[in-house]
Amino acid sequence: MSPNHKHSAESGTEKELSYIQKVWHTVAIVALLVVVILIARVAFNVLLMVLAGVLVSVYFHGLGDIIQRKTKWRRRVCMIISVAGSFIILVALFWFMGAKITNQVAILSDKLPNTINTAKLKIAEIPLGNKVLEYLSDDNSDKIFATAKQFFNTSFGVLGNIYIILFLAIFFTTSPDLYKDGIIKLIPEDNKYLGKQVIDRISQALKGWLKGMMLSMVLVFILLTVGLSIMSIPVALVLALLTGLLKLIPNFGSAAAMVPGVLLALTISTNTAIIVALMYIVTQTIVSYIVTPLIQKKMIDLPPALTILAQVLMGTLSGVLGVILAVPLLAILMILVDELYVKKINKTA
Repeated sequence: MSPNHKHSAESGTEKELSYIQKVWHTVAIVALLVVVILIARVAFNVLLMVLAGVLVSVYFHGLGDIIQRKTKWRRRVCMIISVAGSFIILVALFWFMGAKITNQVAILSDKLPNTINTAKLKIAEIPLGNKVLEYLSDDNSDKIFATAKQFFNTSFGVLGNIYIILFLAIFFTTSPDLYKDGIIKLIPEDNKYLGKQVIDRISQALKGWLKGMMLSMVLVFILLTVGLSIMSIPVALVLALLTGLLKLIPNFGSAAAMVPGVLLALTISTNTAIIVALMYIVTQTIVSYIVTPLIQKKMIDLPPALTILAQVLMGTLSGVLGVILAVPLLAILMILVDELYVKKINKTA
């Protein structure tokens, strides 16, 4: 073999090896990116649980502050009363109302299938309603339920998430300065004052959101319990409790909570269903647009469209926990952008 042929053969072999190496490098990079994305997604769910733990801790501290102002007792004693008292009240409520709620849930589960069939028959009488039923009866219904199932999935399961969140909240409650000081230590010396300012502003925003949300849930529960009981709607207590809990999910929760109430009212009469629907709408409007804004004065004003987009995105990424925490998370992000970017731009302008 001539030297030229030998050189060309070696060159071809080197090119082939170089190509194979590039392919493997590309595969390795793609695999690494996939692993990083998966880890980031799991880590994001963990961060959401940390945020939920912080919110529960904010509640414990807020209740402890009220107890301290009223009694003038030591801070530690007030915090113990706050945490222990909250659990005792929760257990007592389940103890006294549990039997009634369980009974009404059983009634609701028995009534709902027949109620849905009755509602379908009445809706089918309307041309537009008939088209909607045809759409839902096709393969689209399977897609909708599959999407809903994925939407309400959580990373560790509902009970596991609650267990972790409560323990995080207790740790944050017992020694909040430890974690706050730990965050401030990570900030450069020149920006420590700004860091404290941002943390204080975020704290005020979360307190405002939590106060408004809790008061909204209680008011919705009371108003709907009274209204549905007056209208003689079956399982009024469960329907009102469900609506109060779904108040945690702005926009979507209110609409979802109205469906079983209207369906049950439809078994009585169409007029009753209309009145019940109006009752839901009026109650939610009063609480959402009058009462809640008065409580949440210290929380940043969030654009409605941005809030809905945040909920859809968070629901896709992290299920129901993401939807619940979308509003406080969006508020935190907007505060960070305002403090770290917008104010600096305005100063230099």
